[in-house]
Amino acid sequence: MYSILPASVSLFFLAYGVYVLRSRGSGGLAATFLAVCITTFCWQFTWAMLFYVNDPQLGLLLAKLGYLFILFLPTTVYHLVCKLTRRQSEQRRVYASYAVAAVLALLLFSSELVVAGLYAYFFGFYPKAGILHCVHVLQTALVMLRALFMLYRAQREAVAVERLRLRYCLLSITVYFFAAVDYVCNYGVEFYPPGVLFLGLSLALIAQPVVRHNLLFNSMSAAASIAHEMRTPLATIRNQARGLAKNLPELIAGYRYATEQRDFRPGLGARHLAYLSELAHDIETEVARSNFIVDMVLASVGIEALQKKDFALHSVKKCVDEALMRYPFDAAARAKVQLPVAQDFSFHGSDVLLIYVLYNLFKNALHAIERGGRGHIEIAFFRENERNCLLVSDDGAGIPAHVLPHVFEPFFSTRRGGSGLGLTFCQRVVNAFGGKISCESCEGRYTTFMLEFPLADAAAGQAA
Repeated sequence: MYSILPASVSLFFLAYGVYVLRSRGSGGLAATFLAVCITTFCWQFTWAMLFYVNDPQLGLLLAKLGYLFILFLPTTVYHLVCKLTRRQSEQRRVYASYAVAAVLALLLFSSELVVAGLYAYFFGFYPKAGILHCVHVLQTALVMLRALFMLYRAQREAVAVERLRLRYCLLSITVYFFAAVDYVCNYGVEFYPPGVLFLGLSLALIAQPVVRHNLLFNSMSAAASIAHEMRTPLATIRNQARGLAKNLPELIAGYRYATEQRDFRPGLGARHLAYLSELAHDIETEVARSNFIVDMVLASVGIEALQKKDFALHSVKKCVDEALMRYPFDAAARAKVQLPVAQDFSFHGSDVLLIYVLYNLFKNALHAIERGGRGHIEIAFFRENERNCLLVSDDGAGIPAHVLPHVFEPFFSTRRGGSGLGLTFCQRVVNAFGGKISCESCEGRYTTFMLEFPLADAAAGQAA
């Protein structure tokens, strides 16, 4: 009878994890969520069998098997929260927590330091805490509290649907954490462990953002699929524009000749003819801009699977020079770009990706100057103490204070027609290089994006 509840909850977790994997794809976030569900299933299903058996030797084996999953469970939840909040900087802590769990797992089966036997309670056998069990309890408290803090901070900074999703997650994982009350039974307090009830409630809560609000939906992959489909029509439009560029001048020349010979009354004025003369070029420009957005989407998806072994040392000056040369500035805009400080340094990463980052920052700066009706762009790169810095600044319209915390969020944009992917892409690239990007702005005065890179030798060493 006492086995029914944990067995039922464990099966619900397994079924829901499989459902999420099938319906939301096999991306990193969905896979991590599945890992949490499978680990919870193994823990609770093992407990269901433990409460059912009467043989102490078999019971001890089941208790240690169940604890194998319990040791890794808090870190798996922490890992999921890192994915949800997109905190790449937490990876080292996640790996360190997995390492602690692995050491405890080895001690679990080789000694009695983690589980020191069994209690025979009225509902069945239950594992007795060993001397090092408190280390696991402390680890659980630390990583779960860290996860809750990250969710709390992320939901405060999020907007619209994203905030609602994260609030559901915060509530769900808080309830999940209450299952830790079962640890009391490991220290000789006899009562039927109520943690399974908190687990069931937690699953019901997390289902809301997953099903109703697409919490685990891989929006970047969906955007990438759309971007791939856009390649063909954009290529067709570009070819048609080139056909216009080749034949339209001759048609316009013939039209002008006919009007000069007064063969017919002209219906197109000089302004219309000038517009038609530039039409092919304007279409090509718009196609190039559309392809730029497509490239950003595909690069944003690809950055997650980027192999750091392909990184190499590159000169930041060469990247800046190439970005300035290749970016489609008009003459007036290019004249507004200044490089007052240029102290070259090397970074460990991809020169192509950094050039794409600079494209995005140039585009944003030009838009700010256009909105402000004045200003110029300033680029500076230099070495400072234990870091290398690249700054892109403008003294245009600036960013409102309420918008500034959200500029790196995916699909967040205040610009009409903006994709909201540019700065997200920039952040992912710089993080992949082992650095960080930050934004400082004062509305109506200036905006500065600072890219900080680790020293090239240190970054190369970390990649190796």
